[in-house]
Amino acid sequence: MEDIEDLLAGSGGGSPPGFRLPLTAAVVGVNPKQRKRSGLRKSTFPQDLPPSTANQTPKIPGTETIYVKTFGCSHNQSDSEYMAGQLSAFGYALTDDPNEADLWLINTCTVKSPSQSAMDTLLTRGRNAKKPLVVAGCVPQGSRNLKELEGVSIVGVQQIDRVVEVVEETLKGHEVRLLTRKTLPALDLPKVRKNEFIEILPINVGCLGACTYCKTKHARGHLGSYTVESLVGRVKNVVADGVKEIWLSSEDTGAYGRDIGVNLPILLNAIVSGLPSDGSTMLRIGMTNPPYILEHLKEIADVLRHPCVYSFLHVPVQSGSDAVLSAMNREYTVAEFRKVVDTLTELVPGMQIATDIICGFPGETDEDFAQTVNLVRDYQLPQVHISQFYPRPGTPAARMKKVPSNVVKNRSRELTAVFESFTPYTGMEGKVERIWITDIASDGVHLVGHTKGYIQVLVVGPRSMLGSSAIVKITSVGRWSVFGEVIEVLTQNNRDRNKARGSPCTNSHENCACSKEPESCACASTSCCQTETTVPKNDSRQVDKQNANLIGWLLRKRKNHLHRKEAETVLHESKNIQGVSTSHATVTLSSGIVFGLLTLIALLLFLGFMNLSSN
Repeated sequence: MEDIEDLLAGSGGGSPPGFRLPLTAAVVGVNPKQRKRSGLRKSTFPQDLPPSTANQTPKIPGTETIYVKTFGCSHNQSDSEYMAGQLSAFGYALTDDPNEADLWLINTCTVKSPSQSAMDTLLTRGRNAKKPLVVAGCVPQGSRNLKELEGVSIVGVQQIDRVVEVVEETLKGHEVRLLTRKTLPALDLPKVRKNEFIEILPINVGCLGACTYCKTKHARGHLGSYTVESLVGRVKNVVADGVKEIWLSSEDTGAYGRDIGVNLPILLNAIVSGLPSDGSTMLRIGMTNPPYILEHLKEIADVLRHPCVYSFLHVPVQSGSDAVLSAMNREYTVAEFRKVVDTLTELVPGMQIATDIICGFPGETDEDFAQTVNLVRDYQLPQVHISQFYPRPGTPAARMKKVPSNVVKNRSRELTAVFESFTPYTGMEGKVERIWITDIASDGVHLVGHTKGYIQVLVVGPRSMLGSSAIVKITSVGRWSVFGEVIEVLTQNNRDRNKARGSPCTNSHENCACSKEPESCACASTSCCQTETTVPKNDSRQVDKQNANLIGWLLRKRKNHLHRKEAETVLHESKNIQGVSTSHATVTLSSGIVFGLLTLIALLLFLGFMNLSSN
């Protein structure tokens, strides 16, 4: 069906900004799913329904359980956290068990074929389990006519603030599609964080590039930046909530602000000035392509040297061959990438840089690949995300002559072997470092912290150390991380304070499915991995209701109250057939007695008044 716009019944657009009436079938067009007719008379009474549905207790709107699954980058993860926050604020329970959920919400990624294939598999599972399905993210936004998306509801990347409406209608049996791009979603929406100590903060959407292999541009669109003031305000709020790491996320961090007359250094300096002076909260700058930071290298280096900013940056190069970069339309040369790495390494002590490589891009020759291997050997970067080329439908690269698949696989294996031969952390044994501890390792034994250069350090300690900063001595090194021994705890977390007032985030400390932190998955990123938002069921403390829009919150509460009254009436009328619970029947009976007493008192008073009048 067509996209649904924000239409108000009988309004000429005179509603105040941000005010939106609840979505109803009378206001906008929804596509009700057709149910197969049977010989039964249409009725709402259970005795007239098939046995499989007669024994089911009617669901009260806003009380169902939702399973949220996220594929892709940190920006997608942030979107899922916002959607989970709104659903939880409305009353829905969140679960990490898909079997117990009443509806599945799947947030998708379109960067690579494997992530989209995983989405297809999950949709098939959901259909087989007869679960109502809502699909969000880049796949439906960039490929709305996919056959796999038939019969499911869709939430566009800039419509995540309306996820509650879509879920409500889907649970009623309707198919809803919200894909039209509008203004950027608000940053102060309720949010349920995957990790209570980490805030993923999108600073802009879209990008300025036109990479020939990129599908994300089709979904996220052109550059759209949040204002400096709104981002600084969000940072202050999350710091007050006890967040210890802030990840700036976007499809291209370096392009920030070019559409609104500012730039990345202006934003970074504004954010850093508001961080706690004790260094208890750290800032991590997200992925940036080389073209948009070349003119700001010294300013960005100044920020990276700040005590509250990790000396780490993700700068995708994709290939060591200028010919391949030109075919990709990357808009920079290998020499310019080298300038970025050399300058930051020279100006920032302990600087750590991650990059991405695509093996087997169409037209890549043996000589082109050899140049890529030489570039990787020259710098021996600690993190190199290596990916085979995946043609994405609708992109120019998908129409180019492909490199044979066996050649692509061999190149990927060769480059991976070269990269894994490096020992980037040799020499760190015995060093004393300050780390910020925010997670639990997959072994369930170690806590995960990061140095100023964002090197992963595993330490043994109580879980109460999560959210703390500590001085550690490095005792041994591995290929992907180092091990340390805690010498002194510098800053304690304020989790207890948050619990007392209601924490806005989850207490789930799970690693990304690929065991690495999710990176921004724009044209440049081939490092996307799938992550899953899992939160404790029925934990109302997890939601940051203080940041919810007041008018919207009141409307939701009023609507939910009306729905509950209607549902109670239906339950009362059918309790003899469906076996309504004793507690509910007691409440209904008590309400009836009270109402009867009040009516009797009013009648007596009226009769007394009439007698006095007659006398």
